[in-house]
Amino acid sequence: MTDFGKLVPAWVHTLPSYKPGKSVRQAELESGVHCIKMASNENPFGPSPLAMAAIQEALPNINYYPDSSVTELTTRLAEVHDIPPEQVMVTAGSTTFLEIIARTLLGPGLNAVTSQLSFIVYPIVTRATGAQLIEVPTLKNGFDLDRILGAVDVFTRVVYISNPNNPTGTVLDAAAMDRFLDQLPLHVLTVLDEAYWDYANYFAAERGLDYSHSLGYVRQQRPVMVLRTFSKSHGLAGVRVGYGMGPADLIGYFARMKPAFMVSSLGEAAALAALADEAHVKKGLAANSAGAKFLTKELSAMGIPVEPTWSNFLFCRVGEDAGNLCRRLQDEGIIVRHMSGSWGAPDAFRVTIGTPEQNEQFLAALKKVRSRVAV
Repeated sequence: MTDFGKLVPAWVHTLPSYKPGKSVRQAELESGVHCIKMASNENPFGPSPLAMAAIQEALPNINYYPDSSVTELTTRLAEVHDIPPEQVMVTAGSTTFLEIIARTLLGPGLNAVTSQLSFIVYPIVTRATGAQLIEVPTLKNGFDLDRILGAVDVFTRVVYISNPNNPTGTVLDAAAMDRFLDQLPLHVLTVLDEAYWDYANYFAAERGLDYSHSLGYVRQQRPVMVLRTFSKSHGLAGVRVGYGMGPADLIGYFARMKPAFMVSSLGEAAALAALADEAHVKKGLAANSAGAKFLTKELSAMGIPVEPTWSNFLFCRVGEDAGNLCRRLQDEGIIVRHMSGSWGAPDAFRVTIGTPEQNEQFLAALKKVRSRVAV
């Protein structure tokens, strides 16, 4: 019998797999109650009706392969962001783009640098190539850019910056990123992960912050890849569409590593329609802002420290094993994401900001389960 363990590279043996937020179906089977999912930062208001109609219109043609180059959406995104199409690449979600970046630039003997308590896909895609991931300590639950600069060496090829950061919701302002990039060696690519860009931009307008100069970096062809997605504010997580913007020659190398037909025809049609419905996105952003204020106030009143968010979720430290708390919440019909394991914060959970009704149900369930134990 073949010993397959001897055939795979040594680093694959210790590679963790990505564990997504628990599905509603799984939680309901475990708990025996109707559940609301507030664990994976999905848009509780759903996609634009225009996107739904576009999917319906595209359905009769799903017997044909999609456009592997995603030409129409790529062209439209270039127009929206005022950059050449050669500086845009569309993938099946931004997480897939992260995989392509790692497979293109990393390998044994090389490294990437990021922060502790950030997106758990960064370690997976890096270590899958045999490269080392260096994680520096956080600064106020966010990125310590000075420490990241100090960790960069001649073997570093990638720096991952999640802005806003997932799972803590913290943000780096544009001036901080400008200073950081000015000091970073040119042999290092900064992956500026702006999956929650729309939410941060909305909060920045409310709070008077200069949030991001990322498109300026792209237009200047600096060694920066800006990643965005249709999974969050556009409500299209289920059809997997994301994209990256960066130097044209680097996009050309990434295109060689991109699997064929990875973006479905339904996904492209939905994304194009979603781009045309700005009113739907703005309505969701306004509701998210109101929900963030409400939940932050109520959780703080319960004695739960809440990190001020720049996104569509809240990071909460509860002073106990968050895994146990999350299991008790699930028994009450609320699914949230505990931050133990690869996330590195066993005393914390992350909750997606829901509809007003969902937010009320979450708070009621949380008060109920916390009343049963000393905290």
